[in-house]
Order: sequence, then structure tokens, then C-alpha cells
Amino acid sequence: MLQVAIEDVRIDPGDVYEWNLVSPGMRSSPGGGPTRRIAGYNQAKHFTVAQHAQSVNDPISSYVAGTFELPGPVDLDALEAALLHLVRRHEVLRAVYRPLVGDLSCDVLEPDELALKRVEVGRLGTESEVRAHLHETFTRVDTLSWPLIVMGAVVRAESTTVFFSCDHLVTDGLSTPIAINDIATAYEAFRVGREPELPDTGSYLEFSREQRRRNRAMHADDERLDHWREFIDRSGSFFPRFPLELGVGSGGLHPPVNETEVLLTDRQVEELDAACRAAGGRLFMGLLAAVAVALRDEGGPEVYRGLMPINERGRGPYAEAMGWFINTMPIEFPVARGTGFAELLADVGRAYATVQAHVDVHFVKAWRLLAPVEYSTIRYWPYAVNFFSYLDFRRTPGADHHEEWQPRMHVWVSRCNGILFWLYRNDSGLHVNSIYVDTPEARRTKAGLVGRLGRTMEDFLRSASV
Repeated sequence: MLQVAIEDVRIDPGDVYEWNLVSPGMRSSPGGGPTRRIAGYNQAKHFTVAQHAQSVNDPISSYVAGTFELPGPVDLDALEAALLHLVRRHEVLRAVYRPLVGDLSCDVLEPDELALKRVEVGRLGTESEVRAHLHETFTRVDTLSWPLIVMGAVVRAESTTVFFSCDHLVTDGLSTPIAINDIATAYEAFRVGREPELPDTGSYLEFSREQRRRNRAMHADDERLDHWREFIDRSGSFFPRFPLELGVGSGGLHPPVNETEVLLTDRQVEELDAACRAAGGRLFMGLLAAVAVALRDEGGPEVYRGLMPINERGRGPYAEAMGWFINTMPIEFPVARGTGFAELLADVGRAYATVQAHVDVHFVKAWRLLAPVEYSTIRYWPYAVNFFSYLDFRRTPGADHHEEWQPRMHVWVSRCNGILFWLYRNDSGLHVNSIYVDTPEARRTKAGLVGRLGRTMEDFLRSASV
């Protein structure tokens, strides 16, 4: 699995088909209509941001898309059945979202209310035409319009590239490999006349309802917010600022740069993983420590303060569910010069244990209660924010087939005001996908930081082997 801009992917030319999701009948359910749900915290804030941007004629487009390969001649009817199976399987994809005053609800369509309409787009004769068409197709998803997924395929005699794009409203990064596994597994079943054998999956919207129930009575003085309050007191704001210069001045949004680079080979990341475990930690702790040290050595502070996403799926009924199962938590730890590798890992481990003790408080709820002025300014990120993310794609559904499917995730945003790093591991090593403002200062800062990050990890390996 690669996380990479669609512009950097080689996809051979072919005949393009698309499938549009429709609901022909809107048949009433036994309760008198579609099932009503209250959307998740992330969804409500995301929808409100999109509404505001539209109202001031300043929209920001984005998508989370996936592409993968099916070898051999394709069975278009089986592929169509597999794509329909995906949207019927995941409740979050068959919901129609409606604004409430200060919130968001949705009407969930029954699986048999959905159908797909196949469209033959025509032949695209060059790789560049294919990439341009896919990017244009991916951008058709719109937070404020249903459906929130587009799907299609580039068909050749010897293979097919399947593609889809979702709005962030209904997906997170881990949803992409889940969707790829669902489609590819269902396709192989339908192709030979079988029903797909996929595990039962819970509903993100049901998960969100329970999450809201736990947070409903929370107020600004609630002791459950103490972790956030203490973090704000030390950092000076709800959002920890990215500590290096990006050349964005007083703010504003800029076109982004989207780059993916290799940080470590598979052998090197195995060695770093082993070193982290030998020191009593885990690989992601070593990576976070390396980011903190690299920031410090590039001119940042000797205390790391940042936000990190926490996957809330767990290993139960939501493990293979699509949705926005992400909480965002603050984390901080010292990175004083001269600190050894084992001590750094211990500091990160203690900081992460503190995070885990407070994950029941949702980021959006804390934001609304503790930073109401920033919350009311609508934008997700008011300035360049310090952010760390790590995914191990070898542990996602369908990972045993990644060599065959060649899965890729494509994250895109039309404009931004900072820098985001997604570190991820696959069978070939450790990579970083960066999206950052296109300014001369940001290009220099990003290049220096990524170079320093690689050297820091190599230093960790040398110190761990002594």
C-alpha cells in the first residue's frame, strides 16, 4: 500500500467506465422512512466548515481516494456487483446528510434502496490523460452533496485499475484499505458465482451515537478536560503550532505540494523496530521521538508538543468498518539535547500512556468547550499545526494481497496553511507523504526536516547497536 498523489502514479491507458450511485425508489422503511441518525463529531464539524466555505464563496476541495489493480480480463458485471456490495455494506456510505442547528443528522437508506448506473466514458490513450481524468473524477465528491463516493475502472485486455474517491465526511485513512479489500474480495466471489465472505462489520454511525452519549453531559469545567486544559496552559493555545518557518506570514491559504519519499528500507525499519522493542517501546514511539528530535535540531524547541490521530476502531465489530473513526489527541514530551535513545523512548511511552488515559474525550467536543472563539472561526486548522501520524499498512485488511492488488491511497486538498506528515510502513520500508504550503520557505523547511528525520533514525540505529 502506498500513500501517494495520483499525479505520481503510473496507470496504463484503457477504456474508462464509471458507476454512479443512485436511489431509484427511496422506499420507506417499516418505521415510516429512512432511519434517522445523528452524525459523528468529526462529521458535524467538517460539514459546518463546508457550509461556511460555500456561503462566503471560498470552498476548499479535498478527497481521500483509492486505486488498485485486478489482474486478467475483467468481468464488468462482477465488478459492478462488488462496488454495490461496498456501499450496501457500510452504513456511512448510504447515508444522506442533513444540517441541524449547530449539528448534523443523516437519513440512512436501506441497502436495497441503492443501485448503480454504469456509464461508459470512453478510451483514454495516455498515462497523463488517465491521471488527469482520475483527479478530475475524484474532485467530484462534495461534502454538501449526495452521494459521497464516486467509483470507476480503467479496463485493459490484461488488467483493470479500479478507482474510487470519498469525501472525508465518510472516510479516514484506514477506510481506504478496508474498501479496497471489500471490493477486491467481493469481486473474486461474484466472478465465480459466490456470495462474498467478509466479516460482519459494525456501523460508524452507531459508534458515533454511543460516543456522543458518553460526551453529552460534558461542560467546560468538567474534570475529564483537565488533560486538555493543562496542555493548553503549557502550549499557549488549543492547537500546537508547527515550530519551523513555512513562509505563510499572517495566515491565508496556499496551493499545496504533495510529495512521497522513502525514509528507510525494509531492512532498516525492521532493525529500528527491533531496537525500539529492545528498549521497551514500539516502533511508532521511536518514529515520534525521531520527528521530535529532527524538529529540535532544525530549530524547534526541546519540548515536543503536537497532535496525533488515534484510531478508535479497536479489534471488535468496528475493525473493518468504513467511517471517520479518528480522535485527535495532544501529546507532549521532553527532547533535551544529550538524551539517550532509551530515555527518549521512555518519555514518549509515558506521554502516550497519558494520551490513552484520556481518549474518551473527543477532540471536537474539547475544542468547542475549551477554545470556543477558535471553534467559531470555522476553519479546521487556524494556522500551521504540529501533527504526527503513522500507519502500518501491512496490518490492514487484505495486506496478504497487496503485491497482487498494488493498492494506493491518494489524499488531496486544494489549499492549505501548514504542513502535514503521514508516516507509513509497507513491505518495502518506511515512507512519508507530505502535504504542505507551496512557498519557498516551506519547501526549504520540508526538505531540511525530512533529510534530518532520515539521519536521526540512522543515528537511533547506531546508538541502539552500541
